[in-house]
Amino acid sequence: MADMAADVERAILHLLPTTDLPESRVLEAMRYGCLNGGKRLRPFLVCQSAALFGVNPDCALRVAVAVEFVHSYSLVHDDLPAMDDGDLRRGQPTVHRKFDEATAILAGDGLLTYAFEVLADPATHEDPHVRCQLVAALAKAAGPHGMVGGQMLDLIAEHETFDLGTTTRLQRMKTGDMIAFSCEAGGILGKAPPPQRHALRAYAHDLGLAFQIVDDLLDIEGTEAETGKSVGRDAEAGKSTFVSILGQDRARSQAAMLAVQAKAHLEIFDGRADTLKAVADFVVARRT
Repeated sequence: MADMAADVERAILHLLPTTDLPESRVLEAMRYGCLNGGKRLRPFLVCQSAALFGVNPDCALRVAVAVEFVHSYSLVHDDLPAMDDGDLRRGQPTVHRKFDEATAILAGDGLLTYAFEVLADPATHEDPHVRCQLVAALAKAAGPHGMVGGQMLDLIAEHETFDLGTTTRLQRMKTGDMIAFSCEAGGILGKAPPPQRHALRAYAHDLGLAFQIVDDLLDIEGTEAETGKSVGRDAEAGKSTFVSILGQDRARSQAAMLAVQAKAHLEIFDGRADTLKAVADFVVARRT
């Protein structure tokens, strides 16, 4: 994962080079929002799923960077004063603290739109039908029926109490759908048959829920030094989370069970997906 993170950062620098043009400030903020560390889990999932189908690694890396652009945009906007009003992200000042609020908004806008430019470029895949599938799938995962809709539910959760079903739907939309795209993108690039694409989506569904449960646990049990961001914010905001509904012990058990389920979906690949199985264990054990 560390090697992949280095590859992703090199690709980001290539796609977002420095410039002396008058609009350079927004490009600098875009780079800052992308290059401030992070696990690069979603790009890693893109590249590992693509490897199952023998996809050109350079093509997979372009999709991985597009996913990271969208993920980074979501964090930049999520940290804004009108949203979570965060001061720290990955141990560094958030984009609106480092620059200013207007520049942060534009940086997020720039990252989101640039992601689709990268996907639509023939360098990402020679087949235009594959590129169209990637654009449509990422738009669905990131849009009002995916991440953006989940973020709206997350804001509503500050004022309403959600049950387990609604909380699960919130987290599937806000976090899970982008993880699902990251896993299925390899299948799209490799023109995989439906059963294998379905297996990757099922794996990602369980992985995404496990990831979010651990996030909720870290918000209570973790430290700012470990997580790189402020902790205790969910409880402070009065949000319904997996931990507030299930309790810490049940939530931890649920995450472990989901990791086991996630790995079971990969049996269709006959041992070729062992790295993806290891990701499920990593997600449950992580402290960042």
